[in-house]
Amino acid sequence: MDRVDSVLLPELDGPVPATLPSTLGLLSLALGIGALVAPGPLARLTGVDDSAAARMVIPAVGLRELGSAAGLLSGRRPAGWAWSRVAGDAMDLTLLGRALADRSGERRHRLTLTTALIAGVTAVDVFAAVRIRRAQQARARMIRMNIGVTVNRSPAEAYRFWRDMENLPRFMAHLESVRADDLRRSHWIARGPAGHRVEWDAEIIDDQPNKSITWRSLPGARVPNAGRVRFVPAPGDRGTEVRVELRYAPPAGALGRAVAKLFGEEPEQQVRDDLRRFKQVLETGEVVRSEGSPNGISVRQQAMQRPAQPLPASRR
Repeated sequence: MDRVDSVLLPELDGPVPATLPSTLGLLSLALGIGALVAPGPLARLTGVDDSAAARMVIPAVGLRELGSAAGLLSGRRPAGWAWSRVAGDAMDLTLLGRALADRSGERRHRLTLTTALIAGVTAVDVFAAVRIRRAQQARARMIRMNIGVTVNRSPAEAYRFWRDMENLPRFMAHLESVRADDLRRSHWIARGPAGHRVEWDAEIIDDQPNKSITWRSLPGARVPNAGRVRFVPAPGDRGTEVRVELRYAPPAGALGRAVAKLFGEEPEQQVRDDLRRFKQVLETGEVVRSEGSPNGISVRQQAMQRPAQPLPASRR
């Protein structure tokens, strides 16, 4: 996993979903060891110490928890193992419900508390399983791009222009505006088809003057994304190689389809066009236009230009 992936993936679906499998795994490990090492005290604590069957059921539950722990901590198929915990919770609640029907007094009180605790654990497990699954789906949809261009300017000049985030809409066709809130945080607005807007907040997480800038969307973005741009002196004193790495995860459903249209059928080609415009703006001060481009210097208008067509015979 490269630098850009490592800053993007934890943000794909809310606060640090990448830590959830290991957290659930450690919880399963603790429960499993407790059930195997001390089944008697656990039976008394939960109110089933009067049941001979509990002496077999509790160690079996412990083995199940250890299996879940091994799967979750391995990092393979975390969503499946998280849902296995939910299934185990449902089994536990069923057993506790049956035990409640046969208990009274202090044991019933302890069983009631245990049932409430397991119900709470079940809710947490369902929440975690859903989050893990959504994060996996977002990762599967993630689009990765690594593209470069050589500009006839020094790394310092290229860096200064890009570091002013409000310059980005000057050459990125899909961006309507970028507002710098402070030195690191900014608000981005992209305009899509039929007037749709996609907005998000982003932060610069690594800034190496004249060398590179790394940014990512903040938690809660509808289209999680991250990027890094590097400014490398070109061989032979030919200017600067500007190398861009982009990652974004379009959502599912209608919004995902709108984002797909926003970035086009060939997102890599659009980014190449953006970098070509970056080169033109940096070297000439504006996007180079021909006489057939009458609609001003708006990047979006330039992107929507159609090839010139011959005049109808009636207008010749």
